[in-house]
Amino acid sequence: MAEQAFQVDLRGVVDLLSRHLYASPRVYLRELLQNAVDAITARGDGGRVEIETGGGTLRVHDDGVGLTEDEVHTLLATIGRSSKRDELGFARHDFLGQFGIGLLSAFLVADEIEVVTRSARGGDAVTWTGRSEGSYQVEPGKRDEPGTTVTLRARPGAQELLAPEVVAELARTYGSLLPVELVVDGVPITGDGPPWQASHRDPAGRRRALEQYCEELYGFTPFDVVDLDVPEAGLTGVAFILPAPVSPTARASHRVYLKRMLLAESVEGLLPEWAFFARCVVDAGELRPTASREALYEDELLDSTRQALGDVLRQWLVKLAETDPASLRAFLRLHQLGVKAMALHDDDMLRIVDRWLEYETSAGPMTLHEFRRRHPDGRFTASVDEFRRLSAVAGAQGVGLVNGGYVHDTEIIERLPDLDPDIRLARLDAAELTTTFGVLDPAAELALRPFLAAAQRAVERLGCEVVVRDFDPASLPALYLTSRDAQFREELTRAREEADELWADVLGAVNPTGVERPQLVLNYRNPLARRITSLGDGGPVEPAVQALYGQALLLGHHPLRPADTAVLNRSFIGLLEWAVHSPEAPK
Repeated sequence: MAEQAFQVDLRGVVDLLSRHLYASPRVYLRELLQNAVDAITARGDGGRVEIETGGGTLRVHDDGVGLTEDEVHTLLATIGRSSKRDELGFARHDFLGQFGIGLLSAFLVADEIEVVTRSARGGDAVTWTGRSEGSYQVEPGKRDEPGTTVTLRARPGAQELLAPEVVAELARTYGSLLPVELVVDGVPITGDGPPWQASHRDPAGRRRALEQYCEELYGFTPFDVVDLDVPEAGLTGVAFILPAPVSPTARASHRVYLKRMLLAESVEGLLPEWAFFARCVVDAGELRPTASREALYEDELLDSTRQALGDVLRQWLVKLAETDPASLRAFLRLHQLGVKAMALHDDDMLRIVDRWLEYETSAGPMTLHEFRRRHPDGRFTASVDEFRRLSAVAGAQGVGLVNGGYVHDTEIIERLPDLDPDIRLARLDAAELTTTFGVLDPAAELALRPFLAAAQRAVERLGCEVVVRDFDPASLPALYLTSRDAQFREELTRAREEADELWADVLGAVNPTGVERPQLVLNYRNPLARRITSLGDGGPVEPAVQALYGQALLLGHHPLRPADTAVLNRSFIGLLEWAVHSPEAPK
């Protein structure tokens, strides 16, 4: 059986381009500019691209290499013939185009494309006319000089995209940095090249010019401007450091040019994820675009470029720490999460965090380095709630405490020995605080035994142990302390109660042994707690102790179990009843 060639439905191809490849039909002008610049590059003498608009018609003239009649048939009438394109010299390294799809994008806005071209290699001018239904014709053309003119006439509904003001805007957007002269309706579009490569009298003048460029592009004055240079990718550009906090989950996008032609204004994945505090404008000669030329192709070169750009930003931070500590502190206040993320894997960033980033401590805000100097045996908490309920008590006992409950803080603290094995900053076990509390004299302890027995009965079913200690601050009547083991048992019990029958049986098989119970520590230094401990047999010991238990849970931001809530409500009612029926109550 004879082989058959595939038949291409050009209307279907155009629909595929418009609906699934390109994000917008506006890219048609970028593709026409790309072809024109490639033709000029192939000729090798510089050149000019001139665009004319009016009456729903667009003409793009270039003085590039042009095409012969054979090349017209090969390049313009055969979709996807990349190998032949290479043979004809149109896939050189310094060309913009890589896919040969560009001219088809013109069908997004026009039903007919007319190409009049004359080759610099010799031969007569040729006119190629392609139609969106899939036909084309080639005939003699009229053109005196080598080059090409592409003419589009807007299809119904696409007139706006060929309007003079829209064409001028698209030309500025895509082609303002091109290394050829670009003119739209007589108005020059191209300037002096990338702003970061322009000459200035002094660094201050360059900084002001780049800040103004950032304001024009992004609408903000940057905190700082960082030069970018990755020779491997042929990449140069600048990173603008954001002047205000931004969520680390925000999708950072960047303005990327390839060989001075704009690829897209919102390219993602150029920087490492931790560098969410920077917005880049770059021009790259070696990175590959996707088929739509609206994103970067994910390959080894892009990955190594991403790492190299991350190194540039990391070195900028290190230099800032050495030369301008005040600016570094200001930056850290804005973008500490990005730096913390770096510090998880980078020792230089870990040193910056250790020496310059302020943490919340029981002695006020200070750096970890300063905290360790003041508190050689300091501790840290792994949650914000734990720090808030224990910082005042720990500070009063002379135990330094760091809040390690925010994002990355615990991991950073635990990584500090990587800088110096002698660094000691251990996690606090709340139960160990009781070892710093003062104990009562033996006579007082003996006198409190009846009360402690009654108090223990009041909270026995809540899985809690009552002790009396003497500690600061005196304003705190009671403190609920639980070790990590005890906390694990509480969480296991709570999960068992909330689970269905199957999971309750599974969790029931987990039975930790030797786990200490949480402690309700009554403060003998507090006047209210002392009066409660002196209540006799006729006094409301049970509701009073249960009320202190509930208050300690609430002040410590501990989760309340249903049994805790019930005890808290019952103690409140019990104290009210005792107050109403007490002989001392007013009649």
